[in-house]
Amino acid sequence: MISPATILIVEDNSGNRKLLYDIILSLGHTPLLANNGRSALELLKRQPVDLVLLDMMMPEMDGYQVLKSMKQDNRLCYLPVIIISASHHLDNVIRCIEIGADDYLTKPFNPILLRARIDSGLEKKRLHDQETLYLQQIKDYNLNLETLVQTQVLEITEAQHAVIFAMAKLAEARDSETGEHLQRMAEYCKILSTQLSLLPKYRTIIDEKFIKNIYAASPLHDIGKVGIPDRILQKRGKLTTEEFNIMKQHPTIGAETLSEVYQKYPHNDFVRVGIEVAENHHEKWDGTGYPHGLAGEEIPLAGRIIALGDVYDALTTKRYYKEAFSHATSKGIILEGRGHHFEPAVVEAFLATEEIFKQINQHLSDTEKKKMACLPDI
Repeated sequence: MISPATILIVEDNSGNRKLLYDIILSLGHTPLLANNGRSALELLKRQPVDLVLLDMMMPEMDGYQVLKSMKQDNRLCYLPVIIISASHHLDNVIRCIEIGADDYLTKPFNPILLRARIDSGLEKKRLHDQETLYLQQIKDYNLNLETLVQTQVLEITEAQHAVIFAMAKLAEARDSETGEHLQRMAEYCKILSTQLSLLPKYRTIIDEKFIKNIYAASPLHDIGKVGIPDRILQKRGKLTTEEFNIMKQHPTIGAETLSEVYQKYPHNDFVRVGIEVAENHHEKWDGTGYPHGLAGEEIPLAGRIIALGDVYDALTTKRYYKEAFSHATSKGIILEGRGHHFEPAVVEAFLATEEIFKQINQHLSDTEKKKMACLPDI
């Protein structure tokens, strides 16, 4: 059974308008009236309608113009339109159907036939509304599902990063002088990568994903220190040649450890970047670094970026064998290393962001430094 609907009658003849009005009421529907095409379109924009009974010959705007306007309007094009016209010419019928009319009745019309055409038009409208509703429900469901999946993936990713960061922190904890080194390194790498992404050379290489990965993976650069004996890692004096050769193994140890993880998860870019920073953060642009003596762009980009951040942090941080250097002194040393220790483009990125480096260094100062600042004078 057809549910009660709102039907717009567009007819300039008052007698025909009254006749259609009474028929619509007798069918249990709500009739709306318009005596010309222009007022019909204005009414359609203000009030929801389920079906339109449209006369052809009207002043101001005829039925063809009204029908064409409706079919060009995304809000009205789906409404069923039944043409009721005095014209019996087949050309007129074809023209209306081509424009988008759903049916065509000639005057004088048969009320029973009109009812059948109205029922058919309303059923078409009902099916359209039902389909629209289902599509919107599916869209909302997919959107909610996508949001849920993204939230869960983010939670899992953050949990993974937290665990790996904790592992890196555990490795660094064996060296009491590192303090907030891991946090600073992450920020330095993020800033350098973001600045480098502005260069044409790196615009297509360094994207948001690259920046997120190097930010998350940079704390893994010294994870290989877990394989270095405490007698060497925590030695206060200068390392012997033999001891230094053992210390130089930590990039390889870290890379090999992470490579085992990567074999199980070969599509995990985060782990891949972790391998690059662990293995290459002591390589130098001129090929004099370790463990492989790579030179220039043989060194993965993540390794070239973290190399500068690692040196800057070492220079500006207090060690048992030296005081912390000022930013100006550290900057001078980095400039001397341009083209030797560091890729020139990375040095330029540092120079463009050095004020941010200073802020990071001050904000994430070593815990021990903070503790000393809080102690009362004796």
